[in-house]
Parts: sequence; C-alpha cells; structure tokens
Amino acid sequence: MSLKLLFLLGLLCILFLINISTGSVYIPLSDLAKSLFTPDNAPEMFSSILWKLRLPKALTGLTTGAALAIAGLLMQTLFRNPLAGPDVLGLSSGASLAVAFVLLLGTSGSDYLPGFSAWSLAIAASVGSGLIFLLILGAAKKIKDNTSLLIVGLMVAAASGSLVSVLQYLSTAQDLQAFVMWTLGSIGGTNWNEVLVITIILVVGIIISISLTKTLNTWLLGDNYAISLGINLKKARITMVLVSSILVGGVTAFCGPIAFVGLAVPHLVRLLVPTTNHKILLPMVMIGGASLMLLCDILTQLPGSSKILPLNAITSIIGAPVVIWVVLKSRGIRM
Repeated sequence: MSLKLLFLLGLLCILFLINISTGSVYIPLSDLAKSLFTPDNAPEMFSSILWKLRLPKALTGLTTGAALAIAGLLMQTLFRNPLAGPDVLGLSSGASLAVAFVLLLGTSGSDYLPGFSAWSLAIAASVGSGLIFLLILGAAKKIKDNTSLLIVGLMVAAASGSLVSVLQYLSTAQDLQAFVMWTLGSIGGTNWNEVLVITIILVVGIIISISLTKTLNTWLLGDNYAISLGINLKKARITMVLVSSILVGGVTAFCGPIAFVGLAVPHLVRLLVPTTNHKILLPMVMIGGASLMLLCDILTQLPGSSKILPLNAITSIIGAPVVIWVVLKSRGIRM
C-alpha cells in the first residue's frame, strides 16, 4: 500500500512540474529551478510568468482536484451509489443559476454588484450554492432515507437548470458568451488570494472528512449495522452533506462547474487500491484528484499557442472512456 501511495505522490510531483513548465512560453527545467528557488538569478520574464500565472494555476488545480475527489467519495458513500458525484445535491446548479443572474443580466447586473469582477462571480456562486445547501440541509433533517434526499437534489438541479435556460433565452449574445465561458470551467484565472481561500476550504474539508472515517466505513454496511455501532445517522448525513457542500461550493465559486473529476477519481483509485477502508481511500483519492486535474490542465494547453481548450471538454474526453472501461472490466462498479 505504501508503494502505491509513493507512486501517486511521485506522479503528482511530475505532473506539477510539467504543468508549471508548459504553456505558450516554455520554461526549461534549469530556468524553472532558478525561478522557483532563486528568482533574482533567473530571467525576469520566466520568474514573472511562473509566480504570477503558472504557480497559482497549478496550485488551484491541485487543491480543486483534491476537493472534488473527496466530495465525490463522500457522496458515493452517503448514497451507496457509484454514480453519485459531488454535484448530485444540486450545488453546482445553484451556483450556475446565481452566476447566470449576474452575467445574463448584462450591464444591469453590474449595477447591483459594485466592483464587478471575478470576485463578484465568486460571491454570486457562493451565495447560489449556499442557498441550495440550506435547502438540502433542511430536507436532510426531515428525510430519513438517502434515496429521497438524492431525488430532492436531482430535482433541485433540474429546476435550477430550467431557470438558467430561461435566462439564456432572454439574454444577449455577448452576455450568453460570457456565461458559457464560465460554465466551461477554468483553473487559470485565480490569484494568490483566491488560492489561499480554496486551500483553507480544502484543509477544513480534509479535517472533517478524516474525523468521519469510522462513520464512512460503517455506512457502507447498512443503516442497521451503523446504528448498532453507535453512529448517529442523521448527524452523519448532515455532516457529509456539509463537507461536500463546502468543497463543491468553494471550487465552483472560483473555477466554475468542473465536470467528471469527483465522479471518476474514486473509481480509478479503487482500481489501483481495491479497498473500502476510508482511512486509505481518503488520502489516495485526494492525491488522485489533484493528479487528474493537473493532467487535464496540461492537455488543455496547445503547444506553441496561447489558445487553451475548455477544461470540462478535456475532463470528459479522458474520463468517460476510462469509466466505461472500468465498468466493462469489472462487470459493474461495486462500492
């Protein structure tokens, strides 16, 4: 097990170095090392590109990938459903709806949000996902079975998507283009302050998730078994919903709705480490999610060009065949 963990850590380090060295301007490894450790001795252009653009982007990819993977694992465990993802509760849809109100209102939207900027979108996405979270939290307190809670989340997502469609139909072409660009997902527009916020959100999520490892391990064995071990099902359900909401809401606020990562990474990790022990799965999933996000971001870079492919397109292109292959090989996905 330790060898597999070291393998994932090594892969993560390699992908991190490739990520910060590639782009429209290639940075040689020698200059990369100088820019990292002795910026004064490195070419000014390379140091500026590295510290202002590529390091924040790479760290954003690392933290968002880990956050989405942990949220996906929690949701799959909560619902005992291998097809459950971090957006199953409708949080990403709520964030998209709030951002749609801001962007698709055009100039009138900026009148209500002074200093209209990426932070305005982050605040709007946070408010949207937060309102959906409160709705789901209220439902979780009243609904006893997880299937009903899953249905509520899916219906909330469907309703939010319908409202977004109405706003898109009524918007102008320029506003619609801005919204579509946001929905494609991106980790390249963050600065150091935003990276710090996402990192704090991830650390909080990790701490709470680690405290839930016993609950997560017993949860898969059924409600009756969990109750016999003294697990408070209602409290555990609300806590898992809370952690997933914090992680997904934070990522969506700064990077947009990123597809596939949270759904696929837990399955890919189980393929490497066939276990249901969350003490092992949590760190492996976190590293695997960070690695996959960095890999997808690398593939969005067109060599020798300043153009960048949509992040969600790459995650889906890579992810869908992998999940289909896993399903066919194992003749179904098991929790």
